[in-house]
Amino acid sequence: MKNVFFLLLAACLLPIGAGAQKPRVIVLATGGTIAGKGASPDRAAYEAGKIPIQELLVAIPSINTLVDVQGEQIASVGSYKITIDIWLKLAKRINEITANNEADGIVITHGTDTQEETAYFLSLTTGSAKPVVLTGSMRPSTAISTDGPKNLYDAILVAAAPQSQGTGVVLSFNERIYDAKNVTKINTLDVNAFDSPNTGPIGKIYDGQVRYHSQPIAPGPKPFVDISKIAALPKVEIVSMYADASAIPFNALLNEKTDGIVIAGVGNGHYNQAVQEAILKAKSTKTLIVRSSRVVSGNTEMATEDEFNDVKMNTIAAIDHTPQKARILLMLALTLTKDREKIQELFRKY
Repeated sequence: MKNVFFLLLAACLLPIGAGAQKPRVIVLATGGTIAGKGASPDRAAYEAGKIPIQELLVAIPSINTLVDVQGEQIASVGSYKITIDIWLKLAKRINEITANNEADGIVITHGTDTQEETAYFLSLTTGSAKPVVLTGSMRPSTAISTDGPKNLYDAILVAAAPQSQGTGVVLSFNERIYDAKNVTKINTLDVNAFDSPNTGPIGKIYDGQVRYHSQPIAPGPKPFVDISKIAALPKVEIVSMYADASAIPFNALLNEKTDGIVIAGVGNGHYNQAVQEAILKAKSTKTLIVRSSRVVSGNTEMATEDEFNDVKMNTIAAIDHTPQKARILLMLALTLTKDREKIQELFRKY
């Protein structure tokens, strides 16, 4: 038994690619700053999504000694332009790759603006032991000190590492690894752009080695939602709360017969009287309401106080989901059920 333990330990400590066959990684490119091109290497201005994936891979030639890497261009946009259509295209391609055993791991290059949203969406719509790793950069490929090549190199190592099997969808950035559910962008400019305020990173990459100190709770071996035949998702929007907020945006969405509304509330998902009256009005419609918080950390648990009582108000508590991720989960949940209590349980589970 002791010999078996040491054999397993030795296997984990072997450099990636040290075995008889190199691991296979497919990089799916969507654009972003990592593929950005600027007029000057020492100025901030640039245009996202201009460099094709094959050119990005040329910038890290040493990876080919460790991993068999192939690149595919899925989109070429700044991630502020990302669409649900691109999400569905990515998820379907990932599921195809894993079903056909085309690779041992998958990397997605992506802009940082909505990278956390894409990661969470993919964590709910793909299901395999094979790792899916998102990465990007804060500086374009033409900048003097671009962080793109290092982030891409690290992400490929994470996708190729045997210890990444079973982790589900993760985000690799600035030598840190984050799980898809908890990660969020925390800085508009710094290369240390991401964190998981409630949990912290689950691992790191140092000197070519991928090390995990905790494992993410992956949704499971099967996707939460089978999107193989889905062409569009229910319409869900976000309404922000702030001092003396008007209910005009909320009521406008109700009039549009929006399928769901996520309230990005203040504090513990709180809203004012004007919005409370609008929520009561929504009870007579088919629009489901999720109560979340704009605060960067902490949970929005089910409220029992009269003013915000989720059962009384027919609202769903976001639990540990940011407004953006609550929107994604509600969109997908609505393809399965419109029952408030069942969806509340899904927010606890996923």
